[in-house]
Amino acid sequence: MATQLKDALAATGTIDEIKLIQSSYRKLLRAIKVETDADDKAQIRLAYEVAVRAHRKQRRKSGEPYILHPIEVATICACEIGLGPTAIVAALLHDVVEDTDVTLEEIRNQFGPKVMAIVDGLTKLDGNLAKNSPQAENFRKVVLTLLDDVRVVLIKMADRMHNMRTLGSMPRHKQLKIAGETAYIYAPLAHRLGLYAFKTEFQDLCLKIQDNGAYKDIAKKLHETKRERNRYISDFIRPVKKLVDGLGVDYRIFGRPKSIYSIHQKIENKEVAFEDIFDLFAVRVVIDVPIKDEKQTCWQIYSLITDIYQPIPERLKDWVTTPKSNGYESLHTTVIGPKGRYVEIQIRSERMDDIAERGFAAHWKYKGVGGGANRYEPWLDSIREILDGGSGDASEFLADFKTNLFSEEVFVYTPQGDLVNLPKGATALDFAFSVHSMVGYHCQSLKVNQRLVPMGYELTNGDRVEVITNKNQRPSEGWLKFVVTGKARAKIRSSLKEERRRKGEFGREELERKLSHRKVDFEPAVDAIVKHFKFTSPVDLYYALATDQMSTNDIFREFEIENGKLIPNPVHEPSVKSLPSNSKPKRVRKKTIDKPQLLVNGESATQYDFAFATCCNPVQGDDIFGYLSGTNSLKIHRTSCKNAEHLLSNYGYRVLRAEWGIPSDRNFVANLLIKGIDSGLGVIDSLTTVLSKNQSLNIRSMHIDGTGGYFECRISVVVTNIDQLEIAMRALSQLPEVASVLRED
Repeated sequence: MATQLKDALAATGTIDEIKLIQSSYRKLLRAIKVETDADDKAQIRLAYEVAVRAHRKQRRKSGEPYILHPIEVATICACEIGLGPTAIVAALLHDVVEDTDVTLEEIRNQFGPKVMAIVDGLTKLDGNLAKNSPQAENFRKVVLTLLDDVRVVLIKMADRMHNMRTLGSMPRHKQLKIAGETAYIYAPLAHRLGLYAFKTEFQDLCLKIQDNGAYKDIAKKLHETKRERNRYISDFIRPVKKLVDGLGVDYRIFGRPKSIYSIHQKIENKEVAFEDIFDLFAVRVVIDVPIKDEKQTCWQIYSLITDIYQPIPERLKDWVTTPKSNGYESLHTTVIGPKGRYVEIQIRSERMDDIAERGFAAHWKYKGVGGGANRYEPWLDSIREILDGGSGDASEFLADFKTNLFSEEVFVYTPQGDLVNLPKGATALDFAFSVHSMVGYHCQSLKVNQRLVPMGYELTNGDRVEVITNKNQRPSEGWLKFVVTGKARAKIRSSLKEERRRKGEFGREELERKLSHRKVDFEPAVDAIVKHFKFTSPVDLYYALATDQMSTNDIFREFEIENGKLIPNPVHEPSVKSLPSNSKPKRVRKKTIDKPQLLVNGESATQYDFAFATCCNPVQGDDIFGYLSGTNSLKIHRTSCKNAEHLLSNYGYRVLRAEWGIPSDRNFVANLLIKGIDSGLGVIDSLTTVLSKNQSLNIRSMHIDGTGGYFECRISVVVTNIDQLEIAMRALSQLPEVASVLRED
């Protein structure tokens, strides 16, 4: 075995690369935090040897030996999530079945059925088997395995983390696709599993890809203000430590900067400048006390801190008494610190901190401790119900699953006083389905706080909800508009599908009778009809016949009968059209120009039927990508478009690389939102002077409102490139009456 490993290592690359591989493996062994016996160590060593041999001829896009990737993924599992030997073995082997000639049967024989099942869950489906979105199909496979062994998802998170950290060597359009998928599903999933460090890093890395300018700007300003921030934290903590020392408990107190992504969100959502954000950091107090004393001690420290600094009551969050559904426990408050600055305080125990940082993995370490034994079971049950009751559409499943990854919750009560937590925005009908599927199916009306409310009534914290049922009530298509949770949507769809199947039986009987009269074999005929008319399944065909959307005469007009089989009549074309998933953009005959303004997949975009997306209005110089729409036309979007995350994560196979060619003088429209102080005189003149006279820009439209000393102005300007737009925005922001200038989609 040693000789085989030596030969495999020799085949991976240079002496320096071999040393790097060996060093990375030793780092992995040092990172293991759980106890391992001789058998565990032997299995990890064997997995390392198998992986080295399997990947010996492979290299990553960066040019480094591929084996470094599974070693790093295993190290993340061990060090940052705290997983044990079985997961580490599976992480080392997670790509061997997909990328090499090693089979699952060989994995079973060498490492046992558990490791084989995890590796199988991590192996992507064959692209030819994916009916709709390959990304969504593969993610559904991972989630299916999650229900049996959560380590599949945790290793997948580590795999995605290493890919995100090393994304620089990938082509730009691939970076956008991976970042979009990560922001859409992996960051929310990390939050739901309690992996807050992962969620934060995912969000920061995605922002770095999707809006590098904003990322660099915030990172630079954080670095420039670091010394001042640390000095402020020291001044804030000093009087707190004097009082907490008197409690006689072990504790840590320190300041942590907010993530770049969260700061960016504040700038975007609150429309303020970086300099106007005061809560750039949070102060955390972590106590080391017995579990029975955790809650009491947290509140004692809260009392001591609020004796020193004025608290803001509406910003008190008690997740110690009522933990989040993902197991997160902490006491949060915001106080007014020195110089009138807001400071967020987080108070928790070492156990709570461990769960907050490492989530699901750490949760099982404390299973049965502190009342958290089944913290994740209700969530896992809801995923099972989505899988059991949902449709075969993987993209639909992904959308339903994502609603279960909510970051904010509302807590409501049953008439018996039982607590139910739902995502923020959930409705009264969502509550009915959360109680039980049959309660949801037969929901006739709902009462919130003894008052009759519509099914779509949005719930708030503390609501008491009562469901009134009727056994004759059934879900309708309109119910889908009243729910937001994945479970409710899946159950409603399941009921509608069953109703569709029931009605379709009448269409099936009619078709079977007509085919029998013509002595045509039933099953081959149905397959031919479904294919010809582009139905997704026989059920849809039967339903169309039962509801008179089509008739058997329509069918027989388009087929001839030969030897008991239906043969499509070449005179007729199928009535229903659909877009194949591998379709390509329409090429149009246009005169090729010498200086193309846009390139798609490295070719002049003039040969495609393309248009700039109106949802984000790209300007020459913006980061962009191409998206092949359902109508077979190509839309050019900005990477920061509000729809980009959804498109890149669900339909990455439709995304094409797009980039600007040689600069042209073509005009683009950009929309600006300007806010500021309404001095009463000259605001419009100041704005138009900057744009029209100083910047020589044409103003296409302008709308301004001013009340109570405040004005809000929306202006559409015509520019030729992003540089011209940014110069204009800087000039506007320097006006004394202007508070903020933002580009709108």
